[in-house]
Amino acid sequence: MKSLTINASQRESVGKKATKALRNAGQVPCVIYGGDTIIHFAAPEIAFKNLVYTPDVHTVVIALDNGTKVNAILQDIQFHPVTDRILHIDFIQIFDDKPITVELPFKTTGAAKGVLNGGVLRFNLRRIKVKGLASNLPDLIEGDITNLKIGNKLLVTSIVSENYTVLHPDNTVICMVKTSRTAVEDDEEEEEEGAEGEAPAAEAPAEA
Repeated sequence: MKSLTINASQRESVGKKATKALRNAGQVPCVIYGGDTIIHFAAPEIAFKNLVYTPDVHTVVIALDNGTKVNAILQDIQFHPVTDRILHIDFIQIFDDKPITVELPFKTTGAAKGVLNGGVLRFNLRRIKVKGLASNLPDLIEGDITNLKIGNKLLVTSIVSENYTVLHPDNTVICMVKTSRTAVEDDEEEEEEGAEGEAPAAEAPAEA
């Protein structure tokens, strides 16, 4: 999984007045949980652009002004309901030997047979929740849809890996090929091809 660094300043004052002053100065108040102590810090709003406004998932190195560096991952984010400015971010500290839970983006590979026949690919999940060591997690999860015919579904069981545990029930559907008005059923197509290749049956001889 990709990582990026955010330069930040540790903060001691965590009250409403101090938080409001930070936001007025273009800073985002943040908290890191999961370690021996809770760490409060702030960083310019623009520093989070490549972390927040992207479909990708990153681990983060929080480089504090006291020289401390903390490995973390974004856990929760609050936006202003009107302006969409970032109000607050929660991070979870990560360790080399402790698994983390994240939602990774899902990407299809191949061209589904059912879509080529006029069907439509519908998604139930765009992100897959998994658990594993940060060093073992990929940037995204891929699933091959080449063999999906009309009516077929791609389940989470098709994307299992030794590097992580999928945190969805086995019968969870990621995507499926649904029929449409222009769709041609695969089975009907095969039957028609078979019928065209058959020789006409010989007529029985007439009785004398």
